[in-house]
Amino acid sequence: MTDIKRTPIYPEYESSGAKTTNFGGWDLPVQFKGIKQEHVNTRERAGLFDVSHMGEIKVEGVKSLEFLQKMTTNDVEKLYPGRAQYTFLCYPDGGTVDDLLLYMTGDKQYLLVVNAANTEKAFEWLRENNTYGSEEIRLADVSAEYVQLALQGPEAKNILQKLTSDPVDEIKFFHFRNLWFPSLDTNALVSRTGYTGEDGFEIYMDYTYGRKLWRLLLENGKDQGLEPVGLGARDTLRFEANLPLYGQELSQSITPVEAGLSFAVKTGKEEDFIGKEVLKDQIENGCERRICGIEMIDKGIPRTGYKVFLHGEEVGYITSGTQSPTLGINVGNALVDREAAKEGTELMVQVRKRMLKGRVVPLPFYKRKK
Repeated sequence: MTDIKRTPIYPEYESSGAKTTNFGGWDLPVQFKGIKQEHVNTRERAGLFDVSHMGEIKVEGVKSLEFLQKMTTNDVEKLYPGRAQYTFLCYPDGGTVDDLLLYMTGDKQYLLVVNAANTEKAFEWLRENNTYGSEEIRLADVSAEYVQLALQGPEAKNILQKLTSDPVDEIKFFHFRNLWFPSLDTNALVSRTGYTGEDGFEIYMDYTYGRKLWRLLLENGKDQGLEPVGLGARDTLRFEANLPLYGQELSQSITPVEAGLSFAVKTGKEEDFIGKEVLKDQIENGCERRICGIEMIDKGIPRTGYKVFLHGEEVGYITSGTQSPTLGINVGNALVDREAAKEGTELMVQVRKRMLKGRVVPLPFYKRKK
């Protein structure tokens, strides 16, 4: 049995009242003061997330663009230093190896940020499909070198600006810069990205500065209501904003197109990336099944794995579901047959031994006001 892993921030959890859990082999906080409070506070003020368990993979070399064009679904040629994109690694049948953020950090230099549980798998997938020599492509799993913190919410910009003289608001959505943090005497890659549906930033810094950065952010964000946030609220926040969770909305057997994420699948690019043929067919001719949103009519919460029925026939299952802390209604995502996914369709969800009525509604459930 392998030992449970801990991020560099772990020693700071106790002082903030964290309740931790084993999450994919990592000892991480599920909550600090309470899931609902942390959720609402992130929507209305600001939340600080330790996401240092995420994986980081460097891809460098003269053939890095060609390699990533073959490996990922988005168009890497659209990137330039300081620009990021959301993309996928896929299997030949279109199933998802992982969803990730891809940063172009320099000329022929890229940083891939992958899901924690998929780090080893994603790295091996890249390595196995690398047909170039070591002089042309260099792959490195550098996850242990980074601490990653996410600062999210309406006050995120104001809080982060206190820590640097560099103009934070000049970083546009899905762009990044190296910012200098005078109090720490170091810099960090800071991107305007996140997993909450709110404005915010993700900060990548040398792991040795992690605890100091965590404390510095909490101290400087106190007046703006900044509080630490655990996995529980991270999940409800991303779910409301229709941001997928690998293993639920995406998996080896669920394609990005079935998940409603075809905006990051560029079948028009010249390169024959892995899975292109299947994904192109799904985009052009439609999928046999797809993810849709369900709002419950009857009283009950649609939980992950619950079966979904149409006219007495099983047509799919719930991938994620909860009572929305923001909206106060019971909602879920469901992977269902195409005919069952049409907006307004009434479906039945099997909640334990009861069959409860729900209705297909548009996604996302929540979208922040600009």
